[in-house]
Amino acid sequence: MVDDNWKDVPLVRKLTDWDGEAITGGNNDRGELALDIAPEKILVVCHHLKAKHQFVRLSTITAVDWPGREPRFEVVYHLHSIETNRRLRLKCGVAGERPEIDSVTAVWGAANWYEREVFDLFGIVFRDHPDLRRIMMPDDWQ
Repeated sequence: MVDDNWKDVPLVRKLTDWDGEAITGGNNDRGELALDIAPEKILVVCHHLKAKHQFVRLSTITAVDWPGREPRFEVVYHLHSIETNRRLRLKCGVAGERPEIDSVTAVWGAANWYEREVFDLFGIVFRDHPDLRRIMMPDDWQ
């Protein structure tokens, strides 16, 4: 749930009207909106943002490891609406024990290699990824 300070941001208002449980927090840093998304909602939120809000470009996916914190990992998505020239950052907390989150390759084909890189370097599994295998490290790397 988003706190009342965020209800004045048009995109946040539209997203919470569409699904009140999708956004769990957020901030606005240097004019770029960053929203915390419930990890189980990432796929439907990304579909919605692309179809209804013109976020047609996925510029990157990365992750952050926060040792000693739970959820230990954050998967970070950087989106771009070419039509409106808006940028949006989505963040999802992922548990450290068995880190998993849905793949967004069905929304943006470009997610394929980004997710493979995050899988390879952080060990985060992207469910339903079409070809989740190492991209940088040797196959026997632990």
